[in-house]
Amino acid sequence: MSRPYPFSRAAALACTLGFLAFLVLQIVERPASATHQQPNQQSVLTGQAAFTDAAHESPGIRRHLTVADLSAPAPQESVDNGPAIVPRPANVLPIAPKGFKVELYATGLDNPRLIRTAPNGDLFLAESETGKIKVFRGVGADGKAAQLSVFAEGLHQPFGIAFYPAGPHPAWVYIGNTDGIVRFPYKNGDLTAAGPSQHIADLPGGGRLRGGGHWTRDVVFSRDGTKLFASVGSHSNVDDSDTPRGVPSRRRAGVHARGQLRQDLRQRPAQLCG
Repeated sequence: MSRPYPFSRAAALACTLGFLAFLVLQIVERPASATHQQPNQQSVLTGQAAFTDAAHESPGIRRHLTVADLSAPAPQESVDNGPAIVPRPANVLPIAPKGFKVELYATGLDNPRLIRTAPNGDLFLAESETGKIKVFRGVGADGKAAQLSVFAEGLHQPFGIAFYPAGPHPAWVYIGNTDGIVRFPYKNGDLTAAGPSQHIADLPGGGRLRGGGHWTRDVVFSRDGTKLFASVGSHSNVDDSDTPRGVPSRRRAGVHARGQLRQDLRQRPAQLCG
């Protein structure tokens, strides 16, 4: 049985909403309009006034919270106080710092979770709900993406995206599914995968929270390119009870390439360790 989480309000603040769209900040030459005027940089919200939602977010606002501002612990209760997604009001966008503005770049996405930029500037997006990796290229006259393509689909709640090898000419795109790592052949400018996925490693599968555990699996290569690291979320927020002795930790796993880099990473990493 999972342990109760006493600070439900703090937990709600820590949760992040899934993207409804992703946005591009663009430098503008003209002065910021009245709708983008900045609040006093010394504004500090305290006490219950500091518990606000996105409608009250602005650059420069700070918050000062103490333990006394939090809800009292209730160890006898099991609390599930996650965020709820609500429609974005019409014509409402985040307020940017002075000299910048926010424009809507793409809409109609289903649980987009992570964006990584390819060496040629294309934006690779993990759309976890649909099991797709999408590619966005350029900006049209209307501020929207000039091109959109589905690079790969049929994935298992994809999240992490990593290009290999590092540098201007990668040959592979590695994808972190919730239950494993796969890769696709890639060269600069590809809008769709040049071949089928190759299985690299299994990972402990996760649920979709609400009792199912943390499910996102990010992937990143070490600077020398000899190791691929994968984040593996714990089943719980408050302990590591799902890691028996001798079993790789669900919170983190390193996929190590053994032997010569060219040989092993072109085939598959050989060792999984915690």
